[in-house]
Amino acid sequence: MEKITYASLGSLGESFHQEFESAMDRVRKELGCEHPIFINGKPQRSREGTFPDVSPADRRIILGKFQKGNRDDARRAVAAAKKAFPAWKATPWQQRVALLRKVAGLIVENECELAALLSMEVGKNRFEAIAEVSESADLILYYCLRMEERQGYEIPMSRAEKEMTDSVLKPYGVWVVIAPFNFPLALAAGMAAGALLGGNTVVFKPASDTPWSGVRLFELMRDAGLPSGVFHLVTGLGDRVGREFIENPEVDGMVFTGSREVGIHLLRSFSEKRPRPCIAEMGGKNAAIIMPSADLDDAAEGVMRSAFGMGGEKCSACSRVYAHRDVYKTFLERLVEKTRAIKIGDPLKRDTFLGPLINERAVRKFEHAVRLGRKEGRVVDGGRVWDKDEFEHGCFVQPTIVDRLPWDSKMFCEEFFAPILAVATVKNLEEAVNRANQSEYGLTAGIFTSEEKEQRQFFDQIEVGVAYCNRRGGATTGAWPGIQSFGGWKGSGSSGKNALGPHYVAQFMREQSQTVMKKW
Repeated sequence: MEKITYASLGSLGESFHQEFESAMDRVRKELGCEHPIFINGKPQRSREGTFPDVSPADRRIILGKFQKGNRDDARRAVAAAKKAFPAWKATPWQQRVALLRKVAGLIVENECELAALLSMEVGKNRFEAIAEVSESADLILYYCLRMEERQGYEIPMSRAEKEMTDSVLKPYGVWVVIAPFNFPLALAAGMAAGALLGGNTVVFKPASDTPWSGVRLFELMRDAGLPSGVFHLVTGLGDRVGREFIENPEVDGMVFTGSREVGIHLLRSFSEKRPRPCIAEMGGKNAAIIMPSADLDDAAEGVMRSAFGMGGEKCSACSRVYAHRDVYKTFLERLVEKTRAIKIGDPLKRDTFLGPLINERAVRKFEHAVRLGRKEGRVVDGGRVWDKDEFEHGCFVQPTIVDRLPWDSKMFCEEFFAPILAVATVKNLEEAVNRANQSEYGLTAGIFTSEEKEQRQFFDQIEVGVAYCNRRGGATTGAWPGIQSFGGWKGSGSSGKNALGPHYVAQFMREQSQTVMKKW
């Protein structure tokens, strides 16, 4: 099957749809099963009992029952990871690379089953689901290549008269990986792979909305042959197990993707008693700029895909547009036309573009944003919650475009994580870039212009970690391992080193300078 990325413009082939539907039938046979947590490779139950994982497309469907992990479960997992660390650290990096490549191979072998699971659990359409599975494998493979290129990060330094020195990156110890709901397989696989390749052991906590994807990732790691103490899984609510991870002195590092509020809390509290690395990716309020020389059809398509793909539940989703006043009306007309053509429905069906939001809380946040848009501006299109007929039991909403907002509106600064887009007019590129930069976030941004001078000005002045130009496949979305690195500036990220890029794995290690005196 041809590789599908988030920015692919082609359609999925008939053979894929047939394979997906067969896989969907197989996955459905597992619905409602109870799943354990895994410590030292052994399935275990929590004394707190279980919680249900329900389908966002139909909340009556229980996908599975998962353990309500507590502080004791988290503590035992950390202790087991600590015990296994010396042996994993001593494992040659080439062997670690070989094992992680086996994980990537298993992901590819099971790609349709994993895609069907993501459609059921997250509400992704078929295109988004198979793209995430493909990204999961590519992330691991890309990080493996980086280890090989850098020879395990052992670098000879300049020689002094009788001294030979090497710079060696070494693992910290136990890393906690906390994954988000929106890319529960790809981001978890990427974060875990970075830590594991660096020689660390991992305790993994999936989002409470997507524990099934987390269990499948654990099973893939196990089936690939990772030693039992190297990768552990604890499901449950974040306020219970998360507190243990923050306060446990045997946790040496933490990597997190999620909301800014949680990320800032982790950054402040995790190193309260001693310095410990915390890699946090914390969302975005991403802007697209439309200039007079733009191909307006490309611009409308790129904005529509970025704003409303996966219901806007992407940290890179386009949520603000600054269109030059000379093309504003025409651009908006084309954007509305493309938005109205979106097929909303069951994400498992082949012609669906937009499935449900992840849960009822997300629907309520959407409703809040729509009320704000109606109060402060004009709802150009959309604004409804779909709760009748086949949508009655799901979390479906209508993509929404709002304009005529005051510049100080929260619509331009608050991240709603929903399919709602604020559109405004600007008189020139300077004003557009200034408006785009007036945000506490700095994750992604895009521009549509055919003028090279404007392209250079945009890249020079925009304050984001990921910038795009003239991208029909996604104005602000669609980064891919080894092609675009992905990470945020300002309030969007903590490290300044992007995932999907060449510097990511090194963050999970610390440098030691090794000098040997020679007699000759």
